[in-house]
Amino acid sequence: MINNKPEIPHCATCGSRHKSIFCNISNEEIDEIDNSKGCHFYNKGQVIFKEGHYTNGIYCVNKGKIKLYKDGPDGKEQIIRFAKEGDIIGYRALLADEKLSASAKTLEETTVCFIPKSVLFDLLKKDFDLTQGVLKLLSHDIGEATKILTDMAQKPVRERVAEMLLLLKETFSTDDEGFINVKLSREEIAGMVGTATESTIRILSEFKKDRLIETSGKRIKITNLPQLTFVANVFD
Repeated sequence: MINNKPEIPHCATCGSRHKSIFCNISNEEIDEIDNSKGCHFYNKGQVIFKEGHYTNGIYCVNKGKIKLYKDGPDGKEQIIRFAKEGDIIGYRALLADEKLSASAKTLEETTVCFIPKSVLFDLLKKDFDLTQGVLKLLSHDIGEATKILTDMAQKPVRERVAEMLLLLKETFSTDDEGFINVKLSREEIAGMVGTATESTIRILSEFKKDRLIETSGKRIKITNLPQLTFVANVFD
């Protein structure tokens, strides 16, 4: 944990709330969450929770970026998805009363608020719009998970790497220089695509040679979006 803890965020003034499923809840409900939640501060690379454990609440990302992953039999991480400011994680296992199906680890300094199960369930009973928001989020995540499994089974590695770069840009947007707002190692990119690190490095080098991307250390900029979209075999 970070030794010099930042100020604990309050739900009423949280800059990430407008991005979350809690964006339209009442002031009374905001106070109910604020009075019961716990806030935790993490350095880069720290584990928030591990797969195989039960959770007694949900995690709401106030600040930072998180990867959700499964540990493979060879010890390598298979990245399932990412979470950023305003996202909630751990909710599917809580709603299903099952063990967590993935682990969560920070990609940078991160602040996470933990909302207890009793408070969340009480809100879901009273707030139909919030319940609809959770169901919509669950449906979206299931759809995305299905798509990833289909791509892993059917798409060549080159297409998967291209599509992953497009997903990162969509998820994290870009900075003033056009670089995607997340720094991932080549091993992490390989873990998301589901291939060997060597293959990922080779394909990224090919994309750079073909002027589809630029790199600066772990930073990546997409320089030819139409062509990279074509390589990814992605169509609306």
